[in-house]
Amino acid sequence: MLMASRLEVEDRLEKVRNLMIEKELDAVILRKRRSFSWLTGGRANDIVQTVEEGVADLVILPERAVCVTTQMEAARIREEELDGLGFEFVTTEWTEGTEQALTALCEGRRVGADVLPAALGLDHGVYIGQALARLTYVLTPPEQDRYRELCQMAARAVESTCREIEPGMIEHEIAAHAASKVIAFGARVQVLLVAADERIYNYRHPIPTDKKLQRYAMLVLCAEKWGLVANVTRFVHFGPLPKEVAENRFKLARIDAVMNHATRPGVRIREVFQKGIEAYEQAGYPGDWRYLHQGGPTGYASREFLATLESEGDVQLYQAFAWNPSIRGIKSEDTILVKQDSNEFLTYTGDWPVLRVELDSRWYHRPDILIR
Repeated sequence: MLMASRLEVEDRLEKVRNLMIEKELDAVILRKRRSFSWLTGGRANDIVQTVEEGVADLVILPERAVCVTTQMEAARIREEELDGLGFEFVTTEWTEGTEQALTALCEGRRVGADVLPAALGLDHGVYIGQALARLTYVLTPPEQDRYRELCQMAARAVESTCREIEPGMIEHEIAAHAASKVIAFGARVQVLLVAADERIYNYRHPIPTDKKLQRYAMLVLCAEKWGLVANVTRFVHFGPLPKEVAENRFKLARIDAVMNHATRPGVRIREVFQKGIEAYEQAGYPGDWRYLHQGGPTGYASREFLATLESEGDVQLYQAFAWNPSIRGIKSEDTILVKQDSNEFLTYTGDWPVLRVELDSRWYHRPDILIR
């Protein structure tokens, strides 16, 4: 397993403690699943996968790091998640909850948290969720390795599903087929969208239904493991493509390539978004960017935030992005890692039909529609 070393965790603790100094805090409490996974290098503190919060809190103090949880969770968290990473434990009865234990640890301290302090039972404290999230944006080499493995799994799960499904299957069956591959890898499904035929044209965010597939299917997956989230979209069509889709796939591939090409270190994120809008206009679909968000930074969330013309911040080296432009009948989405000389498409498997787009003497291989 691609799990963290003690040194990786100590580096994260140092980052949090530096933030504590910057924010004039005496303690930081991490409850969100993403925060736990980031700090511990890929471990998990969740039971319910559909909420942001976990069942074990990490309390970071200047001189120690403590895991606060109930007896119900403590043994597994200690033995399977935090073993050897240097965390102390404070445990309570499940009937008591952890609020009193957190209050005792933080008494007399100025506390920051990744959730609202009131949710922790604290009558004082500072929400620093966004500041903590920014610490996760630049991925270290071990994180990059984990992310690369996850993204390849996610892409292969979607692509193999596209090769295996048949007309007559309902969208729920298609979703289950893809989800089984994700779960078998030990990952979780954050988002799984499936649309067949006319639903692709009618809805940009189509959840699966009982609609039967006739000729055309879209699969969208956001898969989570080690706290990281891989994002990928693919299409499959049975028989010759309709003329509109056949033409639009080339237009969209260029929009996609323009946005990914512009995502380089030091470039303002709003400028990448502007480049996308201009590409939509050149493609003859000037307003289509308004029908679906265009993506943005990713990593420990499917999107850290949705990029707009007002977005703050620059693209950073070793930051991950997932852009997802869409025009009528087609969408494109991959997860990329910003590197020094070029961007790495983490969800590119080399085993899928592609369209080639040239920009500034650089060729981009963007996903085509699989024809069966």
